[in-house]
Amino acid sequence: MNEQAKPNSFRTGPDETGMFGIFGGRFVAETLMPLILDLEKEWEAAKTDPAFKAEIESLNTYYTGRPSPLYYAERLTEHLRDIAKKQGKTGGAKVYFKRDELNHTGSHKINNCLGQILLAKRMGKTRIIAETGAGQHGVATATVCARFGLPCVIYMGATDVERQAPNVFRMKLLGAEVKPVTAGHGTLKDAMNEALRDWVTNVEDTYYLIGTAAGPHPYPEIVRELQSVIGRETREQMMAAEGRLPDMLIAAVGGGSNAIGLFHPFLDDTDVRIVGVEAGGRGLNGEEHCASITAGSPGVLHGNRTFLLQNPDGQILEGHSISAGLDYPGIGPEHSWLSDIGRVEYVPIMDREALDAFQLLTRVEGIIPALEPSHALAEVIKRAPDMAQDQIIVMNLCGRGDKDVFTAAKHLGVEL
Repeated sequence: MNEQAKPNSFRTGPDETGMFGIFGGRFVAETLMPLILDLEKEWEAAKTDPAFKAEIESLNTYYTGRPSPLYYAERLTEHLRDIAKKQGKTGGAKVYFKRDELNHTGSHKINNCLGQILLAKRMGKTRIIAETGAGQHGVATATVCARFGLPCVIYMGATDVERQAPNVFRMKLLGAEVKPVTAGHGTLKDAMNEALRDWVTNVEDTYYLIGTAAGPHPYPEIVRELQSVIGRETREQMMAAEGRLPDMLIAAVGGGSNAIGLFHPFLDDTDVRIVGVEAGGRGLNGEEHCASITAGSPGVLHGNRTFLLQNPDGQILEGHSISAGLDYPGIGPEHSWLSDIGRVEYVPIMDREALDAFQLLTRVEGIIPALEPSHALAEVIKRAPDMAQDQIIVMNLCGRGDKDVFTAAKHLGVEL
Protein backbone atom coordinates (compact mmCIF):
# COMPACT_ATOMS: atom_id res chain seq x y z
CA MET A 1 0.00 0.00 0.00
CA ASN A 2 1.16 3.51 -0.80
CA GLU A 3 0.65 4.98 2.69
CA GLN A 4 1.44 8.55 1.65
CA ALA A 5 -1.36 8.48 -0.91
CA LYS A 6 -3.99 7.16 1.50
CA PRO A 7 -6.74 9.81 1.73
CA ASN A 8 -9.16 10.77 4.48
CA SER A 9 -11.96 9.84 2.10
CA PHE A 10 -11.69 7.28 -0.68
CA ARG A 11 -14.29 9.16 -2.74
CA THR A 12 -12.48 12.44 -3.31
CA GLY A 13 -10.62 11.72 -6.58
CA PRO A 14 -9.74 12.74 -9.16
CA ASP A 15 -7.96 16.02 -8.48
CA GLU A 16 -8.29 19.05 -10.76
CA THR A 17 -5.79 17.59 -13.24
CA GLY A 18 -7.66 14.31 -13.48
CA MET A 19 -5.21 12.30 -11.36
CA PHE A 20 -6.02 9.55 -8.87
CA GLY A 21 -2.69 9.63 -7.05
CA ILE A 22 -0.15 8.83 -9.78
CA PHE A 23 -2.84 7.41 -12.09
CA GLY A 24 -5.17 9.03 -14.61
CA GLY A 25 -4.46 12.35 -16.28
CA ARG A 26 -4.67 13.40 -19.92
CA PHE A 27 -2.18 12.02 -22.43
CA VAL A 28 -3.73 12.95 -25.78
CA ALA A 29 -2.85 14.58 -29.09
CA GLU A 30 -2.88 18.38 -29.15
CA THR A 31 -5.74 18.22 -31.65
CA LEU A 32 -7.97 16.68 -28.98
CA MET A 33 -7.11 18.97 -26.07
CA PRO A 34 -9.63 21.73 -26.94
CA LEU A 35 -12.39 19.13 -27.24
CA ILE A 36 -11.37 17.45 -23.97
CA LEU A 37 -11.44 20.82 -22.21
CA ASP A 38 -14.85 21.61 -23.72
CA LEU A 39 -16.12 18.25 -22.51
CA GLU A 40 -14.79 18.90 -19.01
CA LYS A 41 -16.46 22.32 -18.94
CA GLU A 42 -19.78 20.86 -20.14
CA TRP A 43 -19.59 18.00 -17.64
CA GLU A 44 -18.92 20.37 -14.73
CA ALA A 45 -22.00 22.37 -15.72
CA ALA A 46 -24.21 19.36 -16.40
CA LYS A 47 -23.57 17.49 -13.15
CA THR A 48 -24.92 20.44 -11.13
CA ASP A 49 -27.81 21.16 -13.52
CA PRO A 50 -31.14 19.98 -12.06
CA ALA A 51 -32.61 19.62 -15.57
CA PHE A 52 -29.78 17.28 -16.64
CA LYS A 53 -30.20 15.18 -13.50
CA ALA A 54 -33.97 15.04 -13.93
CA GLU A 55 -33.70 13.91 -17.56
CA ILE A 56 -31.27 11.11 -16.66
CA GLU A 57 -33.50 9.95 -13.79
CA SER A 58 -36.55 9.95 -16.06
CA LEU A 59 -34.75 7.95 -18.76
CA ASN A 60 -33.38 5.53 -16.16
CA THR A 61 -36.88 4.90 -14.87
CA TYR A 62 -38.99 4.79 -18.00
CA TYR A 63 -36.47 3.73 -20.66
CA THR A 64 -33.86 1.62 -18.87
CA GLY A 65 -36.15 0.15 -16.20
CA ARG A 66 -34.28 1.21 -13.07
CA PRO A 67 -33.96 0.49 -10.27
CA SER A 68 -32.66 -2.95 -11.16
CA PRO A 69 -33.61 -5.62 -8.58
CA LEU A 70 -31.41 -6.79 -5.74
CA TYR A 71 -32.01 -10.54 -5.78
CA TYR A 72 -31.34 -13.02 -2.97
CA ALA A 73 -29.89 -16.10 -4.70
CA GLU A 74 -31.41 -18.59 -2.29
CA ARG A 75 -30.62 -21.79 -4.17
CA LEU A 76 -27.05 -20.74 -4.93
CA THR A 77 -26.58 -19.81 -1.27
CA GLU A 78 -27.81 -23.24 -0.19
CA HIS A 79 -25.60 -24.93 -2.79
CA LEU A 80 -22.51 -23.13 -1.46
CA ARG A 81 -23.48 -23.97 2.13
CA ASP A 82 -23.66 -27.63 1.11
CA ILE A 83 -20.15 -27.31 -0.31
CA ALA A 84 -18.98 -25.75 2.97
CA LYS A 85 -20.59 -28.60 4.94
CA LYS A 86 -18.83 -31.23 2.81
CA GLN A 87 -15.56 -29.45 3.56
CA GLY A 88 -16.26 -29.65 7.29
CA LYS A 89 -17.14 -25.95 7.57
CA THR A 90 -20.17 -24.31 9.13
CA GLY A 91 -20.17 -21.24 6.89
CA GLY A 92 -21.79 -20.10 3.68
CA ALA A 93 -22.54 -16.40 3.23
CA LYS A 94 -25.85 -15.17 1.85
CA VAL A 95 -25.42 -14.21 -1.82
CA TYR A 96 -27.28 -11.32 -3.43
CA PHE A 97 -27.10 -10.23 -7.08
CA LYS A 98 -27.48 -6.66 -8.25
CA ARG A 99 -29.30 -7.56 -11.45
CA ASP A 100 -28.18 -4.96 -13.96
CA GLU A 101 -28.48 -7.57 -16.68
CA LEU A 102 -32.23 -6.85 -16.56
CA ASN A 103 -31.68 -3.30 -17.83
CA HIS A 104 -32.83 -2.39 -21.33
CA THR A 105 -30.08 -3.66 -23.71
CA GLY A 106 -29.04 -6.38 -21.25
CA SER A 107 -26.21 -4.83 -19.23
CA HIS A 108 -25.02 -1.90 -17.15
CA LYS A 109 -23.72 -0.07 -20.25
CA ILE A 110 -26.96 1.81 -20.85
CA ASN A 111 -26.45 3.79 -17.59
CA ASN A 112 -23.38 5.51 -18.99
CA CYS A 113 -24.61 5.84 -22.58
CA LEU A 114 -27.73 7.79 -21.66
CA GLY A 115 -25.73 10.35 -19.69
CA GLN A 116 -23.08 10.77 -22.37
CA ILE A 117 -25.56 11.10 -25.25
CA LEU A 118 -27.14 13.98 -23.33
CA LEU A 119 -23.69 15.55 -22.96
CA ALA A 120 -23.08 15.15 -26.68
CA LYS A 121 -26.35 16.94 -27.45
CA ARG A 122 -25.47 19.74 -25.03
CA MET A 123 -22.18 20.17 -26.90
CA GLY A 124 -23.93 20.30 -30.27
CA LYS A 125 -22.28 17.14 -31.60
CA THR A 126 -24.05 15.44 -34.51
CA ARG A 127 -22.09 12.19 -34.89
CA ILE A 128 -21.29 9.54 -32.28
CA ILE A 129 -18.43 7.03 -32.29
CA ALA A 130 -17.70 4.27 -29.79
CA GLU A 131 -15.56 1.19 -29.24
CA THR A 132 -16.87 -2.15 -28.04
CA GLY A 133 -15.50 -5.54 -27.05
CA ALA A 134 -18.33 -7.83 -25.95
CA GLY A 135 -20.71 -5.69 -27.97
CA GLN A 136 -22.82 -4.59 -25.00
CA HIS A 137 -21.48 -1.04 -25.07
CA GLY A 138 -21.91 -0.99 -28.83
CA VAL A 139 -25.52 -2.09 -28.48
CA ALA A 140 -26.19 0.48 -25.76
CA THR A 141 -24.56 3.25 -27.84
CA ALA A 142 -26.53 2.27 -30.95
CA THR A 143 -29.68 2.18 -28.81
CA VAL A 144 -29.31 5.71 -27.43
CA CYS A 145 -28.34 7.02 -30.88
CA ALA A 146 -31.54 5.53 -32.28
CA ARG A 147 -33.49 7.03 -29.38
CA PHE A 148 -32.09 10.53 -30.02
CA GLY A 149 -31.77 10.34 -33.81
CA LEU A 150 -27.98 10.57 -34.16
CA PRO A 151 -25.79 8.52 -36.54
CA CYS A 152 -23.13 6.35 -34.94
CA VAL A 153 -20.08 4.32 -35.91
CA ILE A 154 -19.02 1.41 -33.69
CA TYR A 155 -15.43 0.13 -33.84
CA MET A 156 -15.13 -3.54 -32.92
CA GLY A 157 -12.18 -5.90 -33.17
CA ALA A 158 -12.56 -8.51 -35.92
CA THR A 159 -12.06 -11.32 -33.39
CA ASP A 160 -14.89 -9.92 -31.28
CA VAL A 161 -17.13 -9.44 -34.32
CA GLU A 162 -16.86 -13.19 -34.89
CA ARG A 163 -17.41 -14.32 -31.30
CA GLN A 164 -20.14 -11.76 -30.54
CA ALA A 165 -22.19 -12.10 -33.74
CA PRO A 166 -25.62 -11.66 -32.07
CA ASN A 167 -24.61 -8.23 -30.74
CA VAL A 168 -23.18 -7.20 -34.11
CA PHE A 169 -26.57 -7.91 -35.69
CA ARG A 170 -28.35 -5.99 -32.91
CA MET A 171 -26.16 -2.94 -33.54
CA LYS A 172 -26.88 -3.05 -37.26
CA LEU A 173 -30.62 -3.42 -36.62
CA LEU A 174 -30.43 -0.27 -34.49
CA GLY A 175 -28.90 1.63 -37.41
CA ALA A 176 -25.24 1.68 -36.39
CA GLU A 177 -22.35 1.24 -38.78
CA VAL A 178 -20.09 -1.49 -37.36
CA LYS A 179 -16.45 -1.25 -38.48
CA PRO A 180 -14.38 -4.42 -37.85
CA VAL A 181 -10.78 -3.72 -36.80
CA THR A 182 -8.20 -6.23 -38.04
CA ALA A 183 -5.11 -4.68 -36.43
CA GLY A 184 -3.40 -6.54 -33.58
CA HIS A 185 -5.49 -9.39 -32.24
CA GLY A 186 -8.70 -7.69 -33.31
CA THR A 187 -9.99 -7.11 -29.78
CA LEU A 188 -11.04 -4.20 -27.55
CA LYS A 189 -7.65 -2.46 -27.42
CA ASP A 190 -7.48 -2.35 -31.20
CA ALA A 191 -11.05 -1.06 -31.47
CA MET A 192 -10.25 1.76 -29.04
CA ASN A 193 -7.15 2.66 -31.08
CA GLU A 194 -9.26 3.05 -34.22
CA ALA A 195 -11.93 5.07 -32.44
CA LEU A 196 -9.28 7.50 -31.20
CA ARG A 197 -7.92 7.87 -34.76
CA ASP A 198 -11.42 8.67 -35.99
CA TRP A 199 -11.91 11.23 -33.21
CA VAL A 200 -8.68 13.06 -34.03
CA THR A 201 -9.80 13.30 -37.65
CA ASN A 202 -13.36 14.46 -36.95
CA VAL A 203 -13.13 16.67 -33.86
CA GLU A 204 -15.64 19.29 -35.02
CA ASP A 205 -18.84 17.23 -35.21
CA THR A 206 -17.97 13.98 -33.43
CA TYR A 207 -18.46 12.87 -29.83
CA TYR A 208 -16.50 9.83 -28.62
CA LEU A 209 -18.78 7.91 -26.27
CA ILE A 210 -16.25 5.89 -24.24
CA GLY A 211 -17.75 2.80 -22.65
CA THR A 212 -15.48 2.15 -19.69
CA ALA A 213 -14.03 4.08 -16.75
CA ALA A 214 -10.77 4.73 -18.59
CA GLY A 215 -9.42 7.19 -21.16
CA PRO A 216 -8.32 10.80 -20.64
CA HIS A 217 -9.84 12.95 -17.90
CA PRO A 218 -12.78 13.64 -17.49
CA TYR A 219 -13.97 10.31 -18.97
CA PRO A 220 -13.13 8.09 -15.94
CA GLU A 221 -15.01 10.47 -13.66
CA ILE A 222 -17.98 10.82 -16.05
CA VAL A 223 -18.40 7.07 -16.44
CA ARG A 224 -17.97 6.46 -12.71
CA GLU A 225 -20.61 9.01 -11.77
CA LEU A 226 -23.11 7.74 -14.33
CA GLN A 227 -22.55 4.13 -13.27
CA SER A 228 -22.67 4.89 -9.53
CA VAL A 229 -26.44 4.57 -9.73
CA ILE A 230 -25.70 0.84 -9.29
CA GLY A 231 -24.05 1.31 -5.90
CA ARG A 232 -26.51 3.93 -4.68
CA GLU A 233 -29.44 1.65 -5.40
CA THR A 234 -27.64 -1.29 -3.80
CA ARG A 235 -27.15 0.63 -0.54
CA GLU A 236 -30.85 1.48 -0.34
CA GLN A 237 -31.97 -2.02 -1.32
CA MET A 238 -29.65 -3.72 1.17
CA MET A 239 -30.90 -1.53 3.99
CA ALA A 240 -34.48 -2.39 3.03
CA ALA A 241 -33.77 -6.13 2.72
CA GLU A 242 -31.36 -6.72 5.61
CA GLY A 243 -31.26 -3.52 7.62
CA ARG A 244 -27.51 -3.19 7.11
CA LEU A 245 -24.77 -2.96 4.51
CA PRO A 246 -23.18 -6.07 2.98
CA ASP A 247 -19.93 -7.54 4.26
CA MET A 248 -18.43 -7.88 0.79
CA LEU A 249 -18.90 -6.53 -2.73
CA ILE A 250 -17.62 -8.44 -5.76
CA ALA A 251 -17.59 -7.36 -9.41
CA ALA A 252 -15.75 -8.26 -12.60
CA VAL A 253 -13.18 -5.74 -13.85
CA GLY A 254 -12.08 -5.24 -17.44
CA GLY A 255 -11.81 -1.50 -17.99
CA GLY A 256 -13.88 -1.30 -14.84
CA SER A 257 -17.16 0.59 -15.32
CA ASN A 258 -19.60 -1.86 -13.73
CA ALA A 259 -17.23 -2.43 -10.81
CA ILE A 260 -16.53 1.22 -10.02
CA GLY A 261 -20.27 1.89 -10.32
CA LEU A 262 -20.95 -0.64 -7.56
CA PHE A 263 -17.87 0.12 -5.46
CA HIS A 264 -17.76 3.92 -5.37
CA PRO A 265 -20.74 4.63 -3.07
CA PHE A 266 -19.26 2.14 -0.54
CA LEU A 267 -15.61 3.21 -0.58
CA ASP A 268 -15.80 5.10 2.71
CA ASP A 269 -17.61 2.18 4.42
CA THR A 270 -14.39 0.49 5.49
CA ASP A 271 -16.22 -2.45 7.10
CA VAL A 272 -17.35 -3.45 3.60
CA ARG A 273 -14.66 -5.52 1.88
CA ILE A 274 -14.43 -4.90 -1.87
CA VAL A 275 -13.07 -7.34 -4.45
CA GLY A 276 -12.48 -6.71 -8.15
CA VAL A 277 -12.09 -9.79 -10.36
CA GLU A 278 -9.75 -9.67 -13.35
CA ALA A 279 -9.51 -12.04 -16.30
CA GLY A 280 -6.85 -14.64 -15.49
CA GLY A 281 -7.32 -16.21 -18.93
CA ARG A 282 -5.27 -19.38 -19.35
CA GLY A 283 -3.00 -18.54 -16.40
CA LEU A 284 -0.65 -15.78 -15.23
CA ASN A 285 2.60 -17.55 -16.09
CA GLY A 286 2.48 -16.50 -19.75
CA GLU A 287 0.79 -13.65 -21.62
CA GLU A 288 -2.62 -15.26 -22.17
CA HIS A 289 -4.53 -13.27 -19.55
CA CYS A 290 -5.80 -9.73 -18.93
CA ALA A 291 -4.98 -9.32 -15.23
CA SER A 292 -3.57 -5.80 -15.49
CA ILE A 293 -3.31 -5.09 -11.75
CA THR A 294 -2.34 -8.59 -10.64
CA ALA A 295 0.36 -9.06 -13.27
CA GLY A 296 0.90 -5.65 -14.90
CA SER A 297 2.81 -2.44 -14.25
CA PRO A 298 2.08 1.32 -14.55
CA GLY A 299 2.21 2.87 -18.01
CA VAL A 300 0.25 5.05 -20.43
CA LEU A 301 -2.46 3.81 -22.79
CA HIS A 302 -5.50 5.45 -24.38
CA GLY A 303 -4.95 8.81 -22.74
CA ASN A 304 -4.35 7.84 -19.11
CA ARG A 305 -1.71 6.39 -16.81
CA THR A 306 -2.75 3.10 -15.24
CA PHE A 307 -1.73 -0.51 -14.73
CA LEU A 308 -1.08 -2.23 -18.06
CA LEU A 309 0.12 -5.47 -19.55
CA GLN A 310 3.39 -4.47 -21.19
CA ASN A 311 6.86 -5.77 -21.89
CA PRO A 312 10.04 -4.24 -20.37
CA ASP A 313 10.23 -1.80 -23.32
CA GLY A 314 6.72 -0.49 -22.64
CA GLN A 315 5.12 -2.24 -25.63
CA ILE A 316 1.51 -3.21 -24.90
CA LEU A 317 0.83 -6.94 -24.80
CA GLU A 318 -2.29 -8.38 -26.43
CA GLY A 319 -3.54 -10.52 -23.56
CA HIS A 320 -6.42 -13.00 -23.66
CA SER A 321 -9.76 -13.76 -22.01
CA ILE A 322 -12.64 -16.06 -22.85
CA SER A 323 -14.74 -12.96 -22.21
CA ALA A 324 -14.65 -10.28 -24.90
CA GLY A 325 -15.63 -7.61 -22.39
CA LEU A 326 -12.62 -8.34 -20.14
CA ASP A 327 -10.15 -8.73 -23.03
CA TYR A 328 -8.34 -5.41 -22.45
CA PRO A 329 -4.68 -5.02 -21.42
CA GLY A 330 -5.37 -2.12 -19.08
CA ILE A 331 -7.80 -0.96 -16.40
CA GLY A 332 -9.45 2.29 -15.35
CA PRO A 333 -7.10 4.58 -13.40
CA GLU A 334 -9.32 4.78 -10.32
CA HIS A 335 -9.07 1.01 -9.95
CA SER A 336 -5.26 1.26 -10.15
CA TRP A 337 -5.36 3.89 -7.40
CA LEU A 338 -7.73 1.89 -5.20
CA SER A 339 -5.40 -1.09 -5.51
CA ASP A 340 -2.35 1.06 -4.78
CA ILE A 341 -3.80 2.44 -1.55
CA GLY A 342 -5.16 -0.95 -0.50
CA ARG A 343 -8.87 -0.13 -0.42
CA VAL A 344 -9.89 -2.72 -3.04
CA GLU A 345 -8.46 -6.20 -3.52
CA TYR A 346 -8.01 -7.39 -7.12
CA VAL A 347 -7.77 -11.09 -7.93
CA PRO A 348 -7.64 -13.18 -11.15
CA ILE A 349 -10.13 -15.84 -12.26
CA MET A 350 -9.23 -18.27 -15.03
CA ASP A 351 -11.29 -18.99 -18.16
CA ARG A 352 -12.20 -22.48 -16.95
CA GLU A 353 -13.38 -21.18 -13.56
CA ALA A 354 -15.60 -18.57 -15.24
CA LEU A 355 -17.05 -21.19 -17.58
CA ASP A 356 -17.83 -23.48 -14.63
CA ALA A 357 -19.55 -20.61 -12.83
CA PHE A 358 -21.51 -19.73 -15.98
CA GLN A 359 -22.94 -23.26 -16.06
CA LEU A 360 -23.59 -23.46 -12.31
CA LEU A 361 -25.69 -20.30 -12.09
CA THR A 362 -27.69 -21.35 -15.13
CA ARG A 363 -28.56 -24.71 -13.57
CA VAL A 364 -29.08 -23.58 -9.97
CA GLU A 365 -30.86 -20.23 -10.34
CA GLY A 366 -32.19 -20.30 -13.90
CA ILE A 367 -30.15 -17.20 -14.77
CA ILE A 368 -27.74 -17.28 -17.71
CA PRO A 369 -25.00 -14.75 -16.90
CA ALA A 370 -22.61 -13.11 -19.33
CA LEU A 371 -19.06 -14.43 -19.19
CA GLU A 372 -17.91 -11.13 -17.64
CA PRO A 373 -19.89 -11.45 -14.37
CA SER A 374 -19.23 -15.21 -14.48
CA HIS A 375 -15.68 -14.27 -13.43
CA ALA A 376 -17.08 -12.43 -10.40
CA LEU A 377 -19.36 -15.38 -9.68
CA ALA A 378 -16.39 -17.77 -9.65
CA GLU A 379 -14.86 -15.63 -6.90
CA VAL A 380 -18.15 -15.69 -4.97
CA ILE A 381 -18.10 -19.50 -5.20
CA LYS A 382 -14.60 -19.49 -3.68
CA ARG A 383 -15.30 -17.03 -0.86
CA ALA A 384 -18.84 -17.71 0.33
CA PRO A 385 -18.14 -21.14 1.94
CA ASP A 386 -15.41 -19.59 4.12
CA MET A 387 -17.68 -16.81 5.41
CA ALA A 388 -20.21 -17.04 8.22
CA GLN A 389 -23.85 -17.73 7.38
CA ASP A 390 -24.90 -14.35 8.76
CA GLN A 391 -22.52 -12.54 6.40
CA ILE A 392 -23.62 -11.10 3.06
CA ILE A 393 -21.99 -10.88 -0.37
CA VAL A 394 -23.41 -8.64 -3.09
CA MET A 395 -22.21 -9.39 -6.63
CA ASN A 396 -22.90 -7.22 -9.65
CA LEU A 397 -24.57 -9.38 -12.29
CA CYS A 398 -23.75 -6.79 -14.93
CA GLY A 399 -24.73 -8.60 -18.13
CA ARG A 400 -26.92 -11.41 -19.42
CA GLY A 401 -25.50 -14.38 -21.25
CA ASP A 402 -27.47 -14.43 -24.49
CA LYS A 403 -24.46 -13.00 -26.30
CA ASP A 404 -22.13 -15.70 -24.96
CA VAL A 405 -24.00 -18.93 -25.62
CA PHE A 406 -22.09 -19.57 -28.86
CA THR A 407 -18.74 -18.92 -27.17
CA ALA A 408 -19.65 -21.16 -24.23
CA ALA A 409 -20.88 -23.91 -26.54
CA LYS A 410 -17.64 -23.82 -28.50
CA HIS A 411 -15.52 -24.17 -25.34
CA LEU A 412 -17.78 -26.94 -24.03
CA GLY A 413 -17.54 -28.86 -27.30
CA VAL A 414 -21.22 -28.46 -28.16
CA GLU A 415 -22.20 -27.97 -31.80
CA LEU A 416 -25.10 -25.62 -32.43
